[in-house]
Amino acid sequence: MIKNPVPWPNGARCAVTFTWDMDSDSILHLAHPNDADTRISTNSMLRYGPMIAVERIINFCEELGVKHTFCVPGWCAERFPEAIRMMVEAGHEVAHHGYLHEGPHEITKDQEAYWTKRGFEAIAEVAGQAPRGYRAPWYKFSKHSLEILIDLGFTYDCSLMGEDVPHLLKCSKGDLVELPGSWQLDDWPHFVHNHDLDYMMPIKSPQDAMAVYMSEFEAMWEHNGFWLNCFHPFCSGQVARAMMVKEMIKQMQAKGDVWIATGEEVAAHLRKVIGDGSHKPYVDELPFYDGKLNEWSEGP
Repeated sequence: MIKNPVPWPNGARCAVTFTWDMDSDSILHLAHPNDADTRISTNSMLRYGPMIAVERIINFCEELGVKHTFCVPGWCAERFPEAIRMMVEAGHEVAHHGYLHEGPHEITKDQEAYWTKRGFEAIAEVAGQAPRGYRAPWYKFSKHSLEILIDLGFTYDCSLMGEDVPHLLKCSKGDLVELPGSWQLDDWPHFVHNHDLDYMMPIKSPQDAMAVYMSEFEAMWEHNGFWLNCFHPFCSGQVARAMMVKEMIKQMQAKGDVWIATGEEVAAHLRKVIGDGSHKPYVDELPFYDGKLNEWSEGP
């Protein structure tokens, strides 16, 4: 099924990286810049992440002996520094997730470079260390994102969905490790229901969502792949869903031959096996296209 699996540490059959996008209310201010302050209920829902759920997640990670990666917009790091410090003190990774959750491919290259750098500096200031990983808000990686990330010294991205295992993204400025994910491992389609965010989907039970997540894990375990999720503290950090996440980790550990690691650790391992010659990764050259398709513009 997977033609070019990565040789994982200690002969593990697969690698697992849990990531949490701690967006808090940044997404509300971006969606409703003129009146976000009046939308009190949605504000409270989103602030649940840094105020309540982050500590809960850290506590059960400590109990299970695992480290996770938190992707944080720079504005959220500035707004909720205690949550960031809790992550760092517990040994978790703090990665970059924009400044105010802006969509990179919806703004100019200069604007993207400015906000990415501003988010980078905000996280470095609060966390006490520069972020090495990046996820584009809403997965909206642009044709300029790779160059901007390389210029800032990032080691990996986890925004794209074009492979089953970690690989390389390459452009004229160099390359970066890509840790691929998928929408089925995001909690947004399963759980998020909110008028102010214009997302109104039937809410699944934790058991139904877990069946999706674990079916993907079983496939990656069977075929030596890589499992990377995208959860949100305000969403999957709620009590019943946090119980689900904890149970998932326990089942993965019980399965055996699973390497649970942060994004930074997985990226470093890929560089190691490339360097020692034991793995030749797939390489995606970006951008895929330089502009609109001529064939379409020439049509009637």
